[in-house]
Amino acid sequence: MNITSINSKIREQLLTAQRNEITEFHVYHKLSGLAKGEHNVRILKSIGDCERDHYQALREITGKDVAPDRLKVWFFYLVARIMGITFGLKLMEKGESSATAAYEGLSGAVAGLDRISREEAEHEEQLIGIIDDEKLKYVGSIVLGLNDALVELTGALAGFTLAFGEIRLIALAGLITGIAGAFSMAASEYLSIKTEGEVLHPVRAALYTGVTYLFTVLFLILPYLVLNNPYLSLGVTLANALLVIFLFTGYVSIAQDIPFRKRFSEMAAISLGIAALTFGISYFVRLFFNIDV
Repeated sequence: MNITSINSKIREQLLTAQRNEITEFHVYHKLSGLAKGEHNVRILKSIGDCERDHYQALREITGKDVAPDRLKVWFFYLVARIMGITFGLKLMEKGESSATAAYEGLSGAVAGLDRISREEAEHEEQLIGIIDDEKLKYVGSIVLGLNDALVELTGALAGFTLAFGEIRLIALAGLITGIAGAFSMAASEYLSIKTEGEVLHPVRAALYTGVTYLFTVLFLILPYLVLNNPYLSLGVTLANALLVIFLFTGYVSIAQDIPFRKRFSEMAAISLGIAALTFGISYFVRLFFNIDV
């Protein structure tokens, strides 16, 4: 079937699909340069070559050459470099899902698309669990550091805000508490991993936990260092906590196929709930001891 015998809507869909195929060919080949292990590299290159075959098959139908989307190629490459190869592949997998649906919709109107649709579905299966990504191996340690920092520091800063009233004193107390908490959590994670004899490296697990905890602490304390009103600083800190939860939940939901809304709601409710509880306790403590700061 030639494109001249197809209506304009289907023509545009085919050309869009053709561009996606050649774009994904370049994406997979660039990502193969980041993958570890010959098996992973071979699979990524094989999938990329299959995308090129799909492009050639569509070109026979459309009779046109289409340039790849270079911006999309570099976007997925940079995402994989920064966020990890698995995260980049999961984003590509979502693209494969939409491509499969598009081909299924066109298969009745254009002959020869059934094979492409079937192979796109197979790509999804091949991509699942393909990469041994260190960022995901230690995601449990990262979650531990992040959750503890969010819960403990939002609660501590809420309590310090009402108890002390002086913004620099709150920041100092929060920083000392945060640094002590980072070392404590790192040590606990080291002992936990070493005692349980897991396949993870205990020092790396401790570093992931401690560094994540510390950076979260610094981000939460930042408003107290740049603003002058302690209650406004607390409000911004809570907003920062929600932002951290939102970004990290988005990352984990894509990388590990975890429902975003439920995970975000749980983490946000716990962090804000602890902050509110601590703030309330501090208020009643001040009233009980008749302290006026």
